[in-house]
Amino acid sequence: MTKLIIFTDLHMVPEGTTIIGLDPHQRLANGIAHVNRYHADADRVVFMGDLTHYADRASYERLKRLIDQLTPPVAITIGNHDRREVFRDVFADAETDENGFVQQAIDFADCRVLLLDTLFAPPYDYPTSHAGVLCAKRLAWLDRQLADAGDRPVLIFMHHPPHRTGFSGMDMIRLANEAEFYDLVKRHGNVRHIFAGHVHRTISGSSRGIPFSVFKSPVHQQPMPFDAPDASLSVDEPAAYGIAVVTADGVLVHTEDYEIARRDAAIA
Repeated sequence: MTKLIIFTDLHMVPEGTTIIGLDPHQRLANGIAHVNRYHADADRVVFMGDLTHYADRASYERLKRLIDQLTPPVAITIGNHDRREVFRDVFADAETDENGFVQQAIDFADCRVLLLDTLFAPPYDYPTSHAGVLCAKRLAWLDRQLADAGDRPVLIFMHHPPHRTGFSGMDMIRLANEAEFYDLVKRHGNVRHIFAGHVHRTISGSSRGIPFSVFKSPVHQQPMPFDAPDASLSVDEPAAYGIAVVTADGVLVHTEDYEIARRDAAIA
């Protein structure tokens, strides 16, 4: 059974900087220590983008020092707060495709994992580039990877959700070409689960008949009102990462609020 740990929306900042009074470095450090303690046997730790908040080199370097402490192997893609060229310069060993996009295919005994690069940049034209896109080259890469997978179950990891999640502000900056994405995915018929971030909330369900999971950030979370038009609103709620386990019957998905999780349970 393949076990994957999933982090998204790390929003690393330069030393001495916080986000709504929260320290992204410390919160992620706590998460990495938690994974090393309880999930050292994971097959991969997947990072799904928004690795930094300002896309500056110092933040990527701080992040790399933390990620290098992980016991399990790592797979990384990027999000709308990232800059592809700065990330690739610092994470020189990160996997990319033939066109330089930060995406990769990983084969396990029971599934194929695909990481997609949905960054709509360069040019880094905010707020336009906060939305996601899969250009023709990236869609062609996805098409080939799904075809090569055959009957093997495929799990897709991407920063931007490829459909609406109910939060009006965030839905305006979801994957812009969702119809193209789903037409391609449905044509192959082997995608068993889609994982995304970007929204900073725990969300699950299905879209076009395919199950999906969206995870919270290790740092700040999206406030719950659905109709907030501002996509930058944040609240201090517990840090979290996801856990996905591939079974003979499908995929199990859990969320670990690692800073408040207790293992010394008592019998009621």
